[in-house]
Amino acid sequence: MGLDFTVIPKYLDVVLLGCLWTIAITVVAALVSFFGGILLAVVALYAPAVIRLPFRAFEFVFMGTPLLLQLFLIYFGLVQIGIDLPAFVAGVIGLGLHFAVYNSELIQTAIISVDRGQMEAARTLGLSCTQALRKVVVPQAVRAVIPPIGNNMIALLKDSALVSVIGVSELTLSAQRAIGATYRPFEFYLLAAAFYYVINLGMEWVQRRIERRIAISR
Repeated sequence: MGLDFTVIPKYLDVVLLGCLWTIAITVVAALVSFFGGILLAVVALYAPAVIRLPFRAFEFVFMGTPLLLQLFLIYFGLVQIGIDLPAFVAGVIGLGLHFAVYNSELIQTAIISVDRGQMEAARTLGLSCTQALRKVVVPQAVRAVIPPIGNNMIALLKDSALVSVIGVSELTLSAQRAIGATYRPFEFYLLAAAFYYVINLGMEWVQRRIERRIAISR
């Protein structure tokens, strides 16, 4: 049968649209995972037990079950209790919460490593515990974990392909639709892989820029 890359231009717009959806879901889910990770870390370290224990149980559930199952539960399962989420929203929530748990573990370690004198000094200056965390401790902790969190975001990009199973027309599903019309799997899967690689390079570039800015600010 051989290869025929001349079929790509006709369906390039379909794959490009899927690429845009992949970028959108990755960016939004990355923001959810970043700020959600900070929230989970602070709750795990400083909240009363009555609040902390349910959050810890939530973390164990998300760390101990596959992401695909979590996506099915959010998109298909919540409908049974009257919560009908659009596929994109369900995908963002699933990816965001899944990686928020892993970011939380990194941020907790970084917060613990911040000198306790920083908190004491902030409290001495009249800041409340919440203000000291927000303005002094958490910013220092986040700076220390930017590289591993960046790696988690790249993993999030790759795992975003899983949202295709709940109907989000991201890059993988768009490539599959082009394949269904042309019966050319190699050409379109190769094209999708190339787009993933380019997005990956872009994320690595952004991560390096952030790391350099942090290094200068220190």
